[in-house]
Amino acid sequence: QVQLQESGGGSVQAGGSLRLSCAASVPAYCMAWFRRAPGKEREGVAAIMSATGSTQYADSVKGRFTISQDNANNALYLQMNSLKPEDTAMYYCAAGPPCYGLTAKYNYWGQGTQVTVSS
Repeated sequence: QVQLQESGGGSVQAGGSLRLSCAASVPAYCMAWFRRAPGKEREGVAAIMSATGSTQYADSVKGRFTISQDNANNALYLQMNSLKPEDTAMYYCAAGPPCYGLTAKYNYWGQGTQVTVSS
């Protein structure tokens, strides 16, 4: 059983930056960030394999967001730069195994942290 707790959300103007954090209760084989905007499906944002550091990104965030991890502290991060109003959503941390890349089938989920980007 993996417990996840996100932090770091907030309100920012377009073009600004935020860094999200996710604290895991135990080491996770793989982790990912998802988001859900009002009225939309949950969307995979970025994923990482803990052992190799291999990453995946949604096309909508490539070049703007960076996923990283601190394995010593069971922590996951999402650095978000050049934020746009369409990035406004609740952001969730997820963990496996099993690992599903950017598909929202992970067994373990955090409660989410809200990111609001104003124009």
